[in-house]
Amino acid sequence: MARVSLLLLPVLLSVTQARIHRLFLRNETRFVVHLNTFGYFVNGTLEVKLVSLQLPAEGSTDSSTVGFSLARSRVNGVLSYTAEDTETCTLLKSKSDDTLILFTIDPHTRSVEVKSFNEKDSTLTGYKEKTQGKEAGKGEAGKGEAGKGEAGKGEAGKDEAGKDAGKEVKEKSVETEVVSVTGKEMYGLKLALIKFKENSYNFTFNITIGAEDQGLYNLNFHNCRNMRPGVLSPYSLNVEIVEKNPAGFLSAAEIPLPRLYISMAAMFLTAAVVWTYTLLKHRYSVFKIHWLMAALAYTKTISLVFHSINYHFINKEGHPIEGWAVMYYITHLLKGALLFITLALIGTGFAFVKYILSDKEKKIFMIVIPLQVLANVAYIIIEETEEASSEYALWREILFLVDLICCGAILFPVVWSIRHLQEASTTDGKAAINLEKLKLFRHYYVMIVCYIYFTRIIAILLKVTVPFQWQWCQEFLIEVSTLVFFVLTGFKFRPASNNPYLQLPQDEEDLEMDEVVTESGALEGISKVKKTSNGRERQRDPAL
Repeated sequence: MARVSLLLLPVLLSVTQARIHRLFLRNETRFVVHLNTFGYFVNGTLEVKLVSLQLPAEGSTDSSTVGFSLARSRVNGVLSYTAEDTETCTLLKSKSDDTLILFTIDPHTRSVEVKSFNEKDSTLTGYKEKTQGKEAGKGEAGKGEAGKGEAGKGEAGKDEAGKDAGKEVKEKSVETEVVSVTGKEMYGLKLALIKFKENSYNFTFNITIGAEDQGLYNLNFHNCRNMRPGVLSPYSLNVEIVEKNPAGFLSAAEIPLPRLYISMAAMFLTAAVVWTYTLLKHRYSVFKIHWLMAALAYTKTISLVFHSINYHFINKEGHPIEGWAVMYYITHLLKGALLFITLALIGTGFAFVKYILSDKEKKIFMIVIPLQVLANVAYIIIEETEEASSEYALWREILFLVDLICCGAILFPVVWSIRHLQEASTTDGKAAINLEKLKLFRHYYVMIVCYIYFTRIIAILLKVTVPFQWQWCQEFLIEVSTLVFFVLTGFKFRPASNNPYLQLPQDEEDLEMDEVVTESGALEGISKVKKTSNGRERQRDPAL
């Protein structure tokens, strides 16, 4: 399975998305397509280039509404997803309580109408059709040959020549000029919509975020005709999106991540070195699983280093460098597999309590390991796929479900070990040792539950409640929780000769010598005798 996932890497990297997005959808039927979410600081820019929008033939005469919407989050990190968005067309709104900018495409008038609500000091730059261009367009349209007449121009009577001319990138009769407006001046502005072939259009706009409008924004594409019951109007969309902050191509919440990951890598490396020193110092009490724990710590360190490098190049170039991205995904895959294998082995008590695995414990490994490979493949696909693609949502759900199953699965071996130790403490003569180990595994169970709780639940709640520029705290919480979990696990299961949890089982003779002799009628007056080094017998006081 791991080999198959590694073979998938070159394929996945061929659809690299980064922060310079290139999306192509063919025969799409969704009425709303979420293109991207990005956090903008002051002077952050959004450039959208609609390379091609191909509507159905009846779309040119239909009153359907097509266009883009740019909406800012309402409170902190919570995006503006409401029930109203699925019941009414966003592009038809006449008022809004949120900062919202709409770009409504009208194929009839060859224009894009701009509407802005609660927008304050951002600047919109686009191409507006010149006055003479409009008059020329009206004249062409008046001839009743909006398609062939404009494309063929001087050869309106020749069908073949008209079709060939219709394939040109721009209409010769349309002349545009650059226009730049700020704040409320956006409302009612009409940008030029270029028709370059039959039922295909393009236009471009650029927005610079002002000081009062900085925040987390959602960019969507809408085809409201598909919201009607029983209507299915496929369309094709080719769009290029470039999002940037003054410091680089990373979103506001992602800018601290390169420094965060490299700092955490240094902390994990320190913990790994200390752990290695401990293993070498107490080499006679070391099990193989201890070295597996060391390998996990070093793999986690290397993964964080490559993750930091990957984000660094995304910030500088707008896309990851393929070689560094491949190295990060490989180490991320290995780290994920090692993590769950190590946790499951410790949970079964392997080497600490027993040296063989039962059949049901082996089945846990047969389930967890393939699921972890699937989870890592899903993570890689999500990282390398555009948010607007239909596969993105599917793989995100797969990742969430598989991760949840893996987290639940590793709890079963711990519960079985606790149950086994509870039974052993009441049946054999090693009650004290088993009770100590039982206490240890109960602590380990609580540690795993807290680790899952903090990294899966608290981290998500933190992301949606803090301001947009502080959402990196989610990753900080995850990495710190992981480090604390690693350190506590190492401390609890450290290979120290004076650690009562990891003492080797005593010989039966020693156990008998340590047992307290109870006085009964048959044993009255009998005391234990132990030979000294000089061969003499020394009588032990029965009271002792």
